[in-house]
Amino acid sequence: MGKLSDILGGGDDDRLRQAWAESETAEDFKPLPAGEYVARIIGGELSTSKTKGTPAYKLTFKVLEGDHADRQFWHDIWLTPAALPMAKRDLGKLGVENLEQLENPLPPGIRCKVKLAMRKDDDGAEYNRVRRFEVWGIDPPETDAYAPTNTGEVHCRVTAWLFL
Repeated sequence: MGKLSDILGGGDDDRLRQAWAESETAEDFKPLPAGEYVARIIGGELSTSKTKGTPAYKLTFKVLEGDHADRQFWHDIWLTPAALPMAKRDLGKLGVENLEQLENPLPPGIRCKVKLAMRKDDDGAEYNRVRRFEVWGIDPPETDAYAPTNTGEVHCRVTAWLFL
């Protein structure tokens, strides 16, 4: 087993020890309180449930406003014959018209108003459940400080390079 001083490269261990002594212990994340949230969909992917292997499409949301900004929550859209009416409702809000579209990434920046409920498992564990969501629009992409300022000129050079 290694020593702390070995991985800190000498000298930094005193600063880390001081920071350790002064730091408060973080609380475990708990489910978000039930209510309405403004959130952005930051991901969507095909998945299966851990227990039964039920096929699903999992949406990842990130809270944009309020006390819980930057927290994430998830919505499983079940892909079973019994759940297809609800799946088509929710996926239709995102412009998904056929199952093959689920293999492609969602457009970035989908802003939603989401109603979250609190649920409890048989073992007493609490979790969030998306009751409903409405798509409010698409947020413009965040600007990259390192992106070229004259994108037309760069595009022309790249296009010219492709045809050489």
